[in-house]
Amino acid sequence: MSRVQLALRVADLEASVAFYAKLFGAEPAKRRQGYANFSLVEPPLKLVLIEGEPGEDTRLDHLGVEVTTTAQVHAATGRLKDAGLSTVEENDTSCCYALQDKVWVTGPGKEPWEVYVVKADADRLDKSPAPDTEACCA
Repeated sequence: MSRVQLALRVADLEASVAFYAKLFGAEPAKRRQGYANFSLVEPPLKLVLIEGEPGEDTRLDHLGVEVTTTAQVHAATGRLKDAGLSTVEENDTSCCYALQDKVWVTGPGKEPWEVYVVKADADRLDKSPAPDTEACCA
């Protein structure tokens, strides 16, 4: 199983959590200081909310594809490299309150994409830098 991830930087985390809980009819799967995520089955989506600065408009933080195994991350890395894309690999990195293996690529509009697997829960938000961006849990 894989699903698309959409990570948004939001000014008001509590209002955003309340809105998306109503929109999707589901409560967050994970809540931490300045962070929440919804692991939705229908539609298959990982929605990540990262607290930004008060008063700022909601903006895209990064996009991703969540997979279930490290082998799938490695396969994606090979496929992306073979396609001529520049990749940044991270293994056993702590990001968004999770221990992850991942590979980053950047789209033509400078949008950061990650293919990642969550290996375990983590106690820290931390930052995992995407190429040329400040993406992921800054």
